[in-house]
Formats: sequence, structure tokens, C-alpha cells
Amino acid sequence: MFQKILLAADGSAHSLRATENTIHLVTKKETGFVTVVYVVDGSTSKADVLHNKDSHDIAEKRKEKLKDILSLLDNANIPHELKILHGEPGETIVEFANESEFDCLVIGSRGLNRLQSMVLGGVSHKVAKGAKCPVMIVK
Repeated sequence: MFQKILLAADGSAHSLRATENTIHLVTKKETGFVTVVYVVDGSTSKADVLHNKDSHDIAEKRKEKLKDILSLLDNANIPHELKILHGEPGETIVEFANESEFDCLVIGSRGLNRLQSMVLGGVSHKVAKGAKCPVMIVK
């Protein structure tokens, strides 16, 4: 079905399910490619700086949040890369997706930030409205 997929992930259960669906969407596992994007917002960035001793520790803890997602892709033999971006998650994912040519964007219906999804309408909703490529929202 798709060769170049953008997977928006935050380590939540919904993003794990989104990863499982992404694996099924890749046309040929040898030639398909998944870009996993994790967006760090301002409050998370501040907390990371306050609770860690240096930038290397911060980077490692962010990767640790996504280890299960990356392991699923590894086990399925799907080539992938991890991009850690900074900004407001919905807008940043849309901007990144629209700057590149992805066949599909996959995102969980809810992430780790439940308050934001209730108050602001949700990251997945913003992504679905703004992305130019097809978007799959996984429950």
C-alpha cells in the first residue's frame, strides 16, 4: 500500500497500536520506510532540563519513551528513523509532514497528554485537518 510513512508517536498505548497498523501498511518491508516523529512541547522540554543532568541524558530518556515502538519496527524488519522535533505537537507534525512527501501519516487517536486532547481538540484532530497526505487515526 505505502512505501514512505510518517508515524507520529509519543510512547502511549495508542501510538503502539498506531505502530502495529503502520507495519501492516508498508507495501514491501525491504523497501518501505517509516519516519517516527516525536514532538517535545515547551512544558516537556522545561521539565526534561530540570530533571536531567545534561542533554545526553535528555536524549536517552526521550528515546527510552519510544523503545517499544522502535522495537516493533526492528522486529518487523522495516527500515526507520527517529526524528525528535520541538514545538506544539499538532502544528509541528503537520509542518513536518507537509514539507516532505509521505504516502501516509499514522497517528494514535490519543496520546500521553489527555488534558490537551480534551481542551484543545486533540493533536490527531489538528493533524487530520492540516496534513496534505492521507492520515490514519488509530484508536
